[in-house]
Amino acid sequence: MRLSRLILAAALGLAALGAQAQAGAPAAAAATSPEYRLGAGDVIRIVVYQNPDLTLETRVSETGIVSFPLLGNVRIGGLGVGAAEKLIADGLKNGNFVKQPQVTLVLLQVKGNQASVLGQVNRPGRFPIETTDMRLTDLLANAGGVATSGGDVVVLTGTRDGKPYRLEVDLPSVFAADQNRANDVLIQNGDVLWVDRAPMVYIYGEVQRPGPMRLERGMTVMQVLASGGGLNQRGTERGIRVHRKGADGKVQVVQPTMDDAVKDGDVVYVKESLF
Repeated sequence: MRLSRLILAAALGLAALGAQAQAGAPAAAAATSPEYRLGAGDVIRIVVYQNPDLTLETRVSETGIVSFPLLGNVRIGGLGVGAAEKLIADGLKNGNFVKQPQVTLVLLQVKGNQASVLGQVNRPGRFPIETTDMRLTDLLANAGGVATSGGDVVVLTGTRDGKPYRLEVDLPSVFAADQNRANDVLIQNGDVLWVDRAPMVYIYGEVQRPGPMRLERGMTVMQVLASGGGLNQRGTERGIRVHRKGADGKVQVVQPTMDDAVKDGDVVYVKESLF
């Protein structure tokens, strides 16, 4: 009998631990994906069950206030949808207007929480943060993605915990095979995403297609020449020079090998063969 009681107690203990783990899971999920908070300009619809006269469609004012029937001005700016529903329901109940109010708040148009995308994207501008788990790649997709003139590194600026925030993100690493999405960060109200131009290299002289071209990562002199169609009949490999601006702003002339890497802003010049 004593052994049976011990087994029963152990089983109850495991059940309690399981219940605690299940209760903790939603809390952990909520911590990683916070609820959307209402902001100035948001358009909302408030419905009170079985009370059609209390239905209201309105816009949140610049001070975060809406004027609700029977209650007057109610400050919901900065609250989550659930908290705003409870605030209105408590007001109706405490004022003896509705005994058991069931309030539903629907977000019709997001205006209060926005982020901007600037630079080399297909559709720069300000975009609403429509979901609480909107990430950097989602915001970039809303802007139509990186333009052909855009680089691989983007810069996200904003505020976090009241302090200035700046993060450089290498986009290819976000989609790497190891699926390390740590830099695909959550977007917050007021964030600005900047996409700089792609690094460029310039080729001229005795090549098939002189002109500027996008500098790919790890690009060598040979690859630059290949992108330019190669040398023409008058060009010579012995006449290849790279003009590169140094840290002091002065231009240096380098005689490279075909396997040397080129840098952003380099000018690759191919001289004419004398023979």
